[in-house]
Amino acid sequence: MGFDPQPTKYPFPESTDKHYITLKKDDGTVFDESYPYVDRSFGMRFRQFWVRVLLNVIVFPAARVRLGLRIHGKDKLKNHRELLKRGAVSVSNHVHFWDYICVMRAVRPVKPYVPVWAPNVRGENAALIRLVRGIPIPEGDLHATRAFSQAVDGVLDGGWFHVYAEGSMWEFYRPIRPFKTGAAYIAIRNEKPIVPMAFSYRRPGWIRRKIFGQLALFDLNIGEPIFADDSMPKRERVSDLTARCHAAVCELAGIKPEENIYPAIFNDTKRVDYYTDKYGV
Repeated sequence: MGFDPQPTKYPFPESTDKHYITLKKDDGTVFDESYPYVDRSFGMRFRQFWVRVLLNVIVFPAARVRLGLRIHGKDKLKNHRELLKRGAVSVSNHVHFWDYICVMRAVRPVKPYVPVWAPNVRGENAALIRLVRGIPIPEGDLHATRAFSQAVDGVLDGGWFHVYAEGSMWEFYRPIRPFKTGAAYIAIRNEKPIVPMAFSYRRPGWIRRKIFGQLALFDLNIGEPIFADDSMPKRERVSDLTARCHAAVCELAGIKPEENIYPAIFNDTKRVDYYTDKYGV
């Protein structure tokens, strides 16, 4: 069994896709069909350029130090460079506020986009989220959903789209929660591969544990691209691709099949009380 930070202090919700962070601000932005889900205006591109400079000079090195980040499998991105430059989707578990910084560092010089829980793009970090290519996910509006989908399709015309398929962030959580099917649906619709990625943990040293209270150090593990099975009926392709991506992320995270306590596809699964003697931790 890999290292488990045992993050018992976090209020993990009962449903595995729910959020527990508290936002202090709501600026009232409406994500409707007229919202610029992908903003390619000169002003936005100018600001994103300087943010990218800051990421490379300050933020990426800081993430490496703060998280003890190690990236494994970048050779797979290099080996499939010609394929991935035509557009790709990636999926991973979502376990830290900074984990998207890790993904951006792993795939650079590619500049990925990422779908974001809508309240976050109305909250206190909204401007920063947009500057790192966050796209709010509209809710309850079919016209807005169509506009969002069209924006994502545009991104995948030679770009990269990273999806947190579990649906929410649970800090330092080791099990891989059920995956929603959105990433597979998007990849199949655009005929793109999915690159599985997984965050796993290493035990921090005494100084990090005792002085800084750090629960774990981070590894980001990158797998081989996964393709939809075109021989299957369309309805079955999405479930099959989702299941294979979930299995790949589990394997990359060092989770053995017998430890995989969640099913692959989201089906209103409830939280498993993982941190008990039942699971040997």
